[in-house]
Amino acid sequence: MSVAFTKEESSETAAETHLPDRPISPHPNLVTAEGLKRLEAQAEEARAAYLAAQAIEDINERRRQSAVPYRDLKYLTERIRTAQVIPPPESNAVVAFGSRVTFERDDGRVQTYRIVGEDEADPKTGSISFVSPVASRLKGRSVGDVVTVGDQELEITAIG
Repeated sequence: MSVAFTKEESSETAAETHLPDRPISPHPNLVTAEGLKRLEAQAEEARAAYLAAQAIEDINERRRQSAVPYRDLKYLTERIRTAQVIPPPESNAVVAFGSRVTFERDDGRVQTYRIVGEDEADPKTGSISFVSPVASRLKGRSVGDVVTVGDQELEITAIG
């Protein structure tokens, strides 16, 4: 193998291993207690993956395998550092951070979501971020209130 080929591969590998940072939201980092535990578990997984990658002998492969866990660990460390744990709402009178809210859309669909932090939101499993358009319109509202999101009207039918 020629030195020129080695250097070329190393420069290509270096470009592959300098991943851009994951973007940090400009919003306050509100989380539920469960959300903070999940962030901590994800950070531990990223740390373990990074340490495992550091044991790889081939420098190029080590760089490739380290890039994603290192980037994720930096992101997760910052999110844990800035996390503001919000306790569950004391009342179900109005929609708040941590509330589980059920609403009916004007097309008849009924949906239930829990309002949580940005990193823990997953609409497929029933949670949305507190900064999402739907959550932003629902916060502070009561059962029976109707809000407009885009071209849809949502009527709050339950808060839990």
